[in-house]
Amino acid sequence: MKTTYQETILQRIQDRQAVISVIGVGYVGLPLVVEFAKQGFLVRPLDLDERKVTSINNGISYIEDIPTSELAPLVAAGKIIATTSYDSIRDVDVVIICVPTPLNKTKDPDMSYIIQSIGAVSEIAHKGMLVILESTTYPGTTEEIIRPMLSHLGVGEDVFVAFSPERIDPGNKNFGLHNTPKVVGGITEACLDVAVTLYSTIVKKVVPVSSPTAAEMVKLLENTFRSVNIGMVNEMALMCDKLGIDIWEVINAAATKPFGFMPFYPGPGLGGHCIPVDPHYLSWKLKTLNYNARFINLASEINTSMPIYVVDKVMNALNDDSKSVKNSNILVLGVAYKPNIDDVRESPALDIIDLLRHKGGNVVYHDPYIPSVGLEGGTTMNSTPLDDDLLKRVDCVVVVTHHDAFDWQHIVATTRLIVDTRHVTVGYKGGARIVSI
Repeated sequence: MKTTYQETILQRIQDRQAVISVIGVGYVGLPLVVEFAKQGFLVRPLDLDERKVTSINNGISYIEDIPTSELAPLVAAGKIIATTSYDSIRDVDVVIICVPTPLNKTKDPDMSYIIQSIGAVSEIAHKGMLVILESTTYPGTTEEIIRPMLSHLGVGEDVFVAFSPERIDPGNKNFGLHNTPKVVGGITEACLDVAVTLYSTIVKKVVPVSSPTAAEMVKLLENTFRSVNIGMVNEMALMCDKLGIDIWEVINAAATKPFGFMPFYPGPGLGGHCIPVDPHYLSWKLKTLNYNARFINLASEINTSMPIYVVDKVMNALNDDSKSVKNSNILVLGVAYKPNIDDVRESPALDIIDLLRHKGGNVVYHDPYIPSVGLEGGTTMNSTPLDDDLLKRVDCVVVVTHHDAFDWQHIVATTRLIVDTRHVTVGYKGGARIVSI
């Protein structure tokens, strides 16, 4: 009996003979590269950024969650060979696409990176290849863009296509790639079978769904759920501010209910590569079907307004000290979008800094993970060393990112005014007046 392409690739995966290419080796791609290499596969990561390729081939990690000590031995053993050339992955068995999917200025999906990648892959694709998209996108992308560009090979029989949403949470010490369930949707049953078999080599639990479109929707549901609930609690914070109620007391009391409630917390705005961006993919898709995604749009409106609310808090706090923002010395603590990581994508801290600077504030920031940031207009700002002289000199400290490295007791005891967007300084004793959102 003639061996099918499905049987061949399944056997190659099971025998760890399959060669895997991961296109795009950022926060999503590099962990995949390392996990597959650890399981014995030869991996050829591909990125057009020569700096990343050089760093990988030198065994040096540029991702916080992937230690160099973990990457280097795999490179030395020849299990990982990075490249900038699509031609060099012509003979691989598996291609996993993890390229960025940003929004443009009108908050419409920018599909150019996906289209560029699959266009290049379609030119070198061969029978027996598995192609998986992991980049977050709108429902229907795999069927509408990926499938047609590989249709010349016979999808489901000669080439296999699937979508699996990434679930990477940078800085999470409890859940990584290996122990986070992996959702997979294949265009055909054969596609699903091959993709599930592949991911089962590196993930404890694989969750198959009926189609790539369903898998694409899973990712959007997960992040829209968070965006909408954060938007709701941010609006509750605005309401409580008007009513003179402590929102944090309210949330903590509500969280004692053992059923029917999940606590979310207010903050200075959304950041990261997922929550501020992904729901707009769904909203955009629904616009093409003449449907207005009202929850998504309202949550986005509230969440994107939070930096303005924080700046208003700073203005009022300084005013209570008979000072204006103009010419005041202001320190922003933390610019990463979440604690203990070196990622500033979509960070509300950047908006807060820009707004304060536009109002005439003398703004500096300190972040042990972010040595420099690019601001509006092409300006670059460097992290200022955090010392007692700085804490005593500034008129206001704005807490935006609550890194574990910060000594809150010392900060409260040394400075004079704190606007705390994360509720982390409350309860510490010292000379600072604390204003919490």
